[in-house]
Amino acid sequence: MSTGEEEKANKSRSDTSSAQQAEVFERPKGWRGIYYHPVTQVCLVGFVCFMCPGIFNSLSGLGAGGQVDATTSANAIATHYATLALFAFFSGSVHNVLGSRLCLFLGTCGYPLYIGSYIATNIHPGAGDFVVVTGAISGVCAALIWTTEGSLMMAYPTEAQKGTFIGYFWAIFNLGAVVGSAVAFGANFHSTANKVGNGTYIGFLILTLIGVVLPIFLVDPYKMIRTDGTKVTPIRHPSWKTEFISLFVALKTDPWIVLLFPMFFASNYFYTWLFNDYNGALFNIRTRSLNNLVYWTSQIFGSYFIGHFVLDLKRFRRRFRAFLCWSIVVVFVFAVHTWAYFYQKTYTRASEPPTAAKIDINDSGYPAHVWLMIFYGLLDSMWQTTAYWLMGAMSNDPAKLAVFAGFYKCFQSSGSAIVWRLDALRRPYMNIFISTWVLVAAGMMCAFPLIYVRVKDHTEIDDEALLNRPNVEKLPELAEKESDK
Repeated sequence: MSTGEEEKANKSRSDTSSAQQAEVFERPKGWRGIYYHPVTQVCLVGFVCFMCPGIFNSLSGLGAGGQVDATTSANAIATHYATLALFAFFSGSVHNVLGSRLCLFLGTCGYPLYIGSYIATNIHPGAGDFVVVTGAISGVCAALIWTTEGSLMMAYPTEAQKGTFIGYFWAIFNLGAVVGSAVAFGANFHSTANKVGNGTYIGFLILTLIGVVLPIFLVDPYKMIRTDGTKVTPIRHPSWKTEFISLFVALKTDPWIVLLFPMFFASNYFYTWLFNDYNGALFNIRTRSLNNLVYWTSQIFGSYFIGHFVLDLKRFRRRFRAFLCWSIVVVFVFAVHTWAYFYQKTYTRASEPPTAAKIDINDSGYPAHVWLMIFYGLLDSMWQTTAYWLMGAMSNDPAKLAVFAGFYKCFQSSGSAIVWRLDALRRPYMNIFISTWVLVAAGMMCAFPLIYVRVKDHTEIDDEALLNRPNVEKLPELAEKESDK
């Protein structure tokens, strides 16, 4: 082929690509338009997570799962995150084969079982092993629910809306923990015990069972049209071989994602110190419940602030917003952990055994302690929103984002499994706290070069399709289109 012919062919391919990229579809009208609206569907996914992972977080946030002895709860949560980490590495591939609705449904099924195990423990105190087993099962289910959530939440909005959509989801999801904490606080307000009763667990169980039903109402992603008229890339349902190949293709074609792995690893690591070694160690059950309530409530405001007012701030370019967000989170990391360090210096495991007198909401020193919980909640929500936004800035393709979300939950859960097990082994509080501070600081430092190199003002067309690569098995529908040309 001559040079002139090559230039014409390249121009033709470029024009075709531009036409495909600019193709706009008419959105449905009436009630169907509301039901099929991306905001509606992201909010529905948020309510699924409200009922299941949200309630799980509420239970974890009580410290010791609402029990006196933290060992069983710590082992169960460590097992939960260990299986989540193992399965999450491949859950993006599983999601792309089974589809979003089925994955979300299967993902909800483990949470009622986990909540029920605590009722069994209250009735039969020797049932601690059952709690650990259900922790493992719920971890497998959690990998499916979080991968599906991550894929849809990052794929449904336009590039200019991703921070706001993540904020919407995070607010609704954390309402689950808020409601759960309010239930625990109300049920235990007059309690003199250091553990919650069966009524609290039954309330949690009912909410998680509602969550199992909600995925039925999810719209298939291939029917979704964004607010700017562009269609969401169809979720692929190819062979298992193709999807497992795509797992490694994602790493090979976008190796910068590796720089987010330390941020992923640290993202839930601090939960152990905050929930068990601060909230669980220092406060009685009703005060723990109130701390839990204000912690998850503050997350609603933190995620919306960083998503809507920073990451989606239209007056600035996307790269500038990324650096601004990174700077805000770094300031919070060092401010909050410096504050927490001065509290941690005042107590140890030996000085605060489970049977010791605990801080109550009426004590004079309580207000200063609860403000730390509030600022930790703000930091947590801004951290998670930033991580999802950075992944969403790298692609708009649901299949590729499902793989990224799987990586996220894999490394996040690996860190959680390790630190919860260290807590179960009764490692010193200060050791766990210092490791937390070091890891979150390192996570932000590693994310900086990724932002500098990988985050652009607009997502490139090459980032849209995961499987349209050389030496990767073609999908049937793509093969048909190519044969027609």
